[in-house]
Amino acid sequence: MDQLKRMGIFAEVVAAGSLTAAARQLDMTPSAVSQHLRQLEKSLGLALLHRSTRKLTLTEAGARYHVGCAAMVAAARSADQALARLRDEPEGELRLAAPIGFASLLASALQPLRSHPKLTLRLLLDDAVIDLIEARVDIALRVGQLANSSLVARKIGSMGCQLCAAPAYLAEHGWPQQPQDLRQHAWLGSGADNTSFDTLELHGPDGALQVVQLEGRVQATQVSALHALGVAGWGICMAVRKEDFQALADGRLMPVLPGWRLNDLPVYAVTPRRGEQPAKVRHTLDLLASYFAEAHAP
Repeated sequence: MDQLKRMGIFAEVVAAGSLTAAARQLDMTPSAVSQHLRQLEKSLGLALLHRSTRKLTLTEAGARYHVGCAAMVAAARSADQALARLRDEPEGELRLAAPIGFASLLASALQPLRSHPKLTLRLLLDDAVIDLIEARVDIALRVGQLANSSLVARKIGSMGCQLCAAPAYLAEHGWPQQPQDLRQHAWLGSGADNTSFDTLELHGPDGALQVVQLEGRVQATQVSALHALGVAGWGICMAVRKEDFQALADGRLMPVLPGWRLNDLPVYAVTPRRGEQPAKVRHTLDLLASYFAEAHAP
């Protein structure tokens, strides 16, 4: 490594035209610069410079050696500049993992990224949890409580939810009147943590709280599948996505226990590493946080 440093000093001396000028550029003393040059010439066994009181001139060996040294310095500066751009300007490939139902949300939230022509976006949409390290994911959006891990999580917002069912299902099986009545109905659940049960906390009138554990008649890892099953009348499900609430608005789904409120689901942006992040990650995290803040603004 000392040899590489001396090569860089030699290139700077040639570019500056004198030891004194190079020393100013390198924030070194002229004697220190001279000492590095002597050590470089000693290691090579050749003189690189003719020194006089007025100027420095390259020897034949020095002229040949300077070509490689100058190229090394230029490559190092180019590498620094590339990292500076990565730090300061969104560019490169951004790999973002999210649940399938987030496709339309991301299209809106990330709209400003279109103004960065050097940035490409790769969306990994899957309701199953993706290994961020193996898939080289920069940011993953995850909904609900997170398992303990070495990943870095930042809460960026929350999503409201509502129990619902198809009119045909409710006409056949009746309407639940209290949270505990849900146990007598077909539940369409996510089967979180690879179990067949989902636990619901419902907040009712006068601060009442009831916790109900429901065993799913159907479990599915994709919320789009639960939506389709709910609309088709298979049972009671939880509306979370935009498509679910559209189905509530047009009557294909009906609200169940409307006097009882479910906890909002937290939304986290998860990154695989701590410390300084490149501009593409910082900028995207800010866009996502702003999107959820605006969506829940009064």
